[in-house]
Amino acid sequence: MSLANTATRYGAVTKLFHWATALLILVLIPLGAIANRLPYETDAQLALKAQLFSVHKTLGVAVFLVALARILWALTQTKPGELHPDRRAENALASLVHWLLYISLVAVPLTGWIHHAATSGFAPILLPLGQDLPLVPKNESVSELFATLHWIWSKVMIAAIGLHIAGAFKHLIVDKDSTLQRMWFGATEHLPEVTAHKGSWAAPLTALIVFGLATGAGAMGGMFHHDGPAATVALADVSSEWTVTEGRIEISVTQLGSPVTGQFEDWTSAINFDPEGTGTLGDVTTTVAIGSLKLGSVTDQAMGADFFDVADFPTATFAANITADGTSYLADGTLTIKGNTVPVSMPFVLSLNGNNAEMAGSLSLDRRDFQIGQSMGDESNLGFGVSVNVNLQATRGE
Repeated sequence: MSLANTATRYGAVTKLFHWATALLILVLIPLGAIANRLPYETDAQLALKAQLFSVHKTLGVAVFLVALARILWALTQTKPGELHPDRRAENALASLVHWLLYISLVAVPLTGWIHHAATSGFAPILLPLGQDLPLVPKNESVSELFATLHWIWSKVMIAAIGLHIAGAFKHLIVDKDSTLQRMWFGATEHLPEVTAHKGSWAAPLTALIVFGLATGAGAMGGMFHHDGPAATVALADVSSEWTVTEGRIEISVTQLGSPVTGQFEDWTSAINFDPEGTGTLGDVTTTVAIGSLKLGSVTDQAMGADFFDVADFPTATFAANITADGTSYLADGTLTIKGNTVPVSMPFVLSLNGNNAEMAGSLSLDRRDFQIGQSMGDESNLGFGVSVNVNLQATRGE
């Protein structure tokens, strides 16, 4: 069997690429559908869901790499001609379906890979390629965009696969010709002689139009519009001696052995502080809108009843007195999350410049103290420790 194609038959390399891709796709698609529908409310459920998604993502990367190799090989090869050159409409449809498949075999796994690289957390790719991609930032808006494109274009791919399989059965059962034989392994000396395929720009251009129409339909259906968390409460304005002008409250957890970092988008801080005082220098009360948390791919899970339970406990509150020991400062008080109040002490550094101040502090929490993730008793799935980092700038009123 020849490795290269001829005008009559496909070579062994093309056949290997074709059937390897088919096998990967026929495993990858149902695996992703199953993983997407699985619950993840317990350690065992999360572990299974993550494993299936990891395999799905890994197979997706494999499809992308195989598809690139297949396309590069195809560019160097003669393509066998049509067995029925007189059937122009049927041949045009077959060519369109092939181009839909070529594009989707690159575009679908690539958008999935970009979605994975742009988000934080959940199931890793099981290949030594790293979890990131060049030029792809960790950004939830980017992640959501490519997740939507991945979903839309995967449906184009599934439709094209369905048409491709239907066409193969037609050739096998209705036409009883050698179309399938040309792509299968084995003797090919009895295949009919045909002229080499003559390419045309019509099929690839039409395929691109189909992808554009599918994307446009998704946009018209609102698939690219992602509302913020519905459970986020509007926090009341606060007035105090110091006014926060800029700041971040970040948290970091460990899921499946990998760090997942996010931040709260909406919070307020009432700060009273006299740097010239003695003993207790002031106090701070910070209120956080739990529903404003962005925590990568696990944001929705974090809002659930077993975790932050944002529906019943929409805010968290940190109330503390501020003391100093030389150049070291301490906010000593309580943190209330999900109705559980726990004593905490947060050391922080402070830079003062007249009526302007900049602080940075951090503390380590145990999620179990706040009854968060009680169904997750295995640290290999979700670590007990949670790191909190606070940075803010504030000005003192005249």
